[in-house]
Amino acid sequence: MGNSDSKLHFRKAVIQLTTKTQPVEASEDVFWDQFWTDVNLTAQDIFTLVPAAEIRAVREESPSNLATLCYKAVERLVLNADSGCVCERDRQAVLSCTRLLTRILPYIFEDPDWRGFFWSTVPKVGKSLDEGDDGSTRPLAESLLTAISDLLFCPDFTVESHSRTSADGPCDIQSIDSCEFIWEAGVGFAQTPPLNHTHDSNRAELLKLLLTCFSEEMYQSPSDTHIPNPWVSFFSSGENRHALPLFTSLLNVVCAYDPVGYGIPYNHLMFSDQRGVLAELALQTLIVSLEQELVDHSKTSTNLSTNTDTCSADYNKNTAAEGRQATRGENLFVNYLSRIHREEDFHFILREIGRLLNNPLLQTYLPHSCKKITFHQELLVLLWKLCDLNKKFLFYVLKSSDVLDILVPILFYLSDCRANQSCVGLVHIGVFILLLLSGERNFGVRLNKPYSVRVPMDISVFAGTHADLLIVVFHKIITSGHQRLQPLYDCMLTIIVNVSPYLKSLSMVAANKLLHLLEVFSSPWFLFCSPVNHHLVFFLLEVFNNIIQYQFDGNFNLVYGIIRKRNLFHQLANLPTDVNSIQKALQKKRSSNSTHNAVFMETNNPYNTACSEGPYKTTPVQTGTLNASLKAMPRIDKLTETSQVSEDGATLLLQQSDSTHSQSDHSSETQDTRESSSGEDDQTSEKEDCDGSLKKVSSSSDWAPTPDWVLSWKSKLPLQTIMRLLQVLVPQVEKICIDKGLTDESEILKFLQHGTLVGLLPVPHPILIRKYQANEGTALWFRTYMWGIIYLRYVDPPVWYDTDVKLFEIQRI
Repeated sequence: MGNSDSKLHFRKAVIQLTTKTQPVEASEDVFWDQFWTDVNLTAQDIFTLVPAAEIRAVREESPSNLATLCYKAVERLVLNADSGCVCERDRQAVLSCTRLLTRILPYIFEDPDWRGFFWSTVPKVGKSLDEGDDGSTRPLAESLLTAISDLLFCPDFTVESHSRTSADGPCDIQSIDSCEFIWEAGVGFAQTPPLNHTHDSNRAELLKLLLTCFSEEMYQSPSDTHIPNPWVSFFSSGENRHALPLFTSLLNVVCAYDPVGYGIPYNHLMFSDQRGVLAELALQTLIVSLEQELVDHSKTSTNLSTNTDTCSADYNKNTAAEGRQATRGENLFVNYLSRIHREEDFHFILREIGRLLNNPLLQTYLPHSCKKITFHQELLVLLWKLCDLNKKFLFYVLKSSDVLDILVPILFYLSDCRANQSCVGLVHIGVFILLLLSGERNFGVRLNKPYSVRVPMDISVFAGTHADLLIVVFHKIITSGHQRLQPLYDCMLTIIVNVSPYLKSLSMVAANKLLHLLEVFSSPWFLFCSPVNHHLVFFLLEVFNNIIQYQFDGNFNLVYGIIRKRNLFHQLANLPTDVNSIQKALQKKRSSNSTHNAVFMETNNPYNTACSEGPYKTTPVQTGTLNASLKAMPRIDKLTETSQVSEDGATLLLQQSDSTHSQSDHSSETQDTRESSSGEDDQTSEKEDCDGSLKKVSSSSDWAPTPDWVLSWKSKLPLQTIMRLLQVLVPQVEKICIDKGLTDESEILKFLQHGTLVGLLPVPHPILIRKYQANEGTALWFRTYMWGIIYLRYVDPPVWYDTDVKLFEIQRI
């Protein structure tokens, strides 16, 4: 009955607010206290009792009442934060204000006229500000963020009070050293606080409000997102005295979370896991706080990621004092992340992230007996930021075999989601991470470790290394993935190119997969139907050349495959360039839909809108599923910069002006006709003109291959090494087969295994590595993807559902 009376009382207060035609003064505390005093409602209750239509009605018809409601709610949070929430009534009032603001804020952000409301100067908020000099001029948003930060370290509300703080009664929360109240042991903090589900629940409520504050960015169009998010800027600046313990608490809670627990089957169905809710919210808050750095990534990422010797994340008081003295424009979260350098911290972060990423892959005898996490996409974003912002962490990952514990789950997600339209973004970020890792030599070396741990993937069975697994999964994505993954083909082939000089022994399965890709990509009508398709052939030829020149001894399987498929290379060398042959090949394209390869290659033409139906058996998406569209992804030549590996293993940056091994040789001649499409929905791609991609597609429909164009890139095909190999080995293999009457390939493989081409091949070409290069396009892509995940994650209660989001489009599949 008590809860019903509370709901009724609260509902009456909402009705009074929406029906009053005259503004209610802020001094009428009796009226405003109805919304949070003696109110004991869950977040779901408040979302139900405050309908969206009524929030919009008050916003349009009684704007002063809505403004006063927000002001009074923030004021109550500030007052209770200053007093330390000494009684249960104050704690309940804080939760009610938090839930109410979480409900209202999205509807304030969606109206451009209201967006500056929280950043306008308001009367003094809270008693503690009466004594301050700037109490009357502080924006409401700063008061709110400061109160949330204080409440996240409020003894007996969100943290366990120490004996010395509770012995003499309530203490002044302003005098508390919040570094002593970090939520979890891990980076920079060795003590493990006692687990308290109530504290975890209260933290989660506050983090949800914090995330809602940050979500103002969702209501700005992509063209406006270069403007720094003021909420994140203030929260992560030196003006937030809790920035250091908050960063540490969020990171440690995420890394230390254990969904398996004691391993009791089905325990997650019998008991609520409040720590899991907190870990997910902490992860989302952390990646959003780190995202702000991408606004000016080109200027700051290098300095932040390389300046790791000055200080670690030991998080002592001196570091905290330095943080408070930092300039307003500096993102302290990025600063702290980039300065972590202790190996024990790296080991902790990498081990725990790897454990969480592998959690969905766990197989048990009892189906669904172990809890599976659902925030693996956010984990991948965090891993990306760790590697991108802290180069010492990246090097630690690459020198450790634990990198394979990251690789396997990423490949699992790529394979599992390849045909699911709603998971296009997940495939993108997985490929981005692998592209970043592949730019370093150690990654290719680590791939030679045998792959023995079997995970449930829908791929060909093979016995080999992690490199074989990588190639087999990429082949599966290209040949049976969703058509919206086409922009990733050159990224995936670039990854294989980067690691190919270090692959000691490919399995027969992986070798055949590479040759199959060459077969489908080198078909004349596929090469002639797009101005950029020939780049895929250049990548594959570079893979073969790298392996032959640098790892010939152990790759007899690939050499045997090249000999068997030698006609492919002869056809490429003799590719016709006259007008009649080109037209005949294109005519064959239109008439040859009978074979699997023909259909496969037609769907790979990004300039042919007629191929959108495709042969892919896409995984049916649950009816009513929401899908957030993605920003257009830049092409591979905009994503990478070319480096050359010297004899001592060091990498030197090269100019991409004239490299016969770089697909960017031909970028200038086709730059105006390239399409930078990504995983957005059809309707989105029709509506949005992202970086002119639609104009490029429409103009490319008038493009036609010419003999001069074919000759311009055919003359640069790097076939010399392969042709020399065939010239030497084919006669030897044929002679052995004739002399011994061989029909078994094992004898041929044995011969190739013990053969050598020393002194017979051309001079080895330099190893070229295409390293990921941050740019504005990928920064916007990550921002859109991250907020799309967060938007789709919250459906109970639906924080942003049915609001006018501008950053991306939401469509029902």
